[in-house]
Amino acid sequence: PADGQDFGTLLKNADAALYRAKQEGRNTRAFYAPELNVATYERLVLEGELRQALENRQLVAYFQPKVRLGDGTLVGAEALVRWRHPERGLVPPGQFISVAEASDLIVELGEWMLEEVCRQLAVWRTQGRPLLPVAVNLAARHFRDAKLAERVRERLAAHELPPQSLELEITESTLLEVGAQTADTLLALQRLGVGLAIDDFGTGYSSLSYLKRLPVTALKIDRSFVRDLETDPDDRALAATIVALGHSLGLQVVAEGVETEEQRRILLEQGCDFAQGYYFGRPVPAEAFR
Repeated sequence: PADGQDFGTLLKNADAALYRAKQEGRNTRAFYAPELNVATYERLVLEGELRQALENRQLVAYFQPKVRLGDGTLVGAEALVRWRHPERGLVPPGQFISVAEASDLIVELGEWMLEEVCRQLAVWRTQGRPLLPVAVNLAARHFRDAKLAERVRERLAAHELPPQSLELEITESTLLEVGAQTADTLLALQRLGVGLAIDDFGTGYSSLSYLKRLPVTALKIDRSFVRDLETDPDDRALAATIVALGHSLGLQVVAEGVETEEQRRILLEQGCDFAQGYYFGRPVPAEAFR
């Protein structure tokens, strides 16, 4: 009874508790507390502002270089969204992606990123730059859409880009939700020729049989394993295991979050193929990346 004396109040407060449970990783429970109303209000405000940002072209794509560990050659990039807020300045994704994921805005955000990356690749091509593949993170909802592969094909055709210029990243946790439609979508993307990478590998609980059954082309070692490579033998063992697993399945392996020369050296000795992180370059706007 303390959580609401009428239906409207009870429903609003239950929604606040539900959002808190989602923020804490789902598959958990959260109880309503008055301070959640403040958080709910701030979330609704941010959601409204993000919706306007999509309409008013306040979002911008940043690009982080991906290099070949063996010789440091630039081989591609990952596209990361940033929000140029008119009052708060540059807002990092950590402050608004969770809000987008709690609503349908994550779908609009992913579609915007796909279009923006294809547009930027076409611009670089006209400037005489080589067409290096760019990776885009998409949410689970995208891969459950039967029309995703067709929309990707249309975007590539509209900008006269080869499929190999685009790579889509799917989080390992998304593989837990793989159903018939998701598998069909991934197969359609494979037939199209687009690269498919499993992001944050090692942090989820997906069955290894997915790696054999689904048409992925790369694994990305999560930064949480890379961070303590120099001091934690368990993390070194996990990174080496992921590299060996990926190679045994014919997959490329990319390390995320590389920040030091020692981390680079360890990963190179373990046979990791590619890496990205502050050691090689921070995410930068398109002009700086060019």
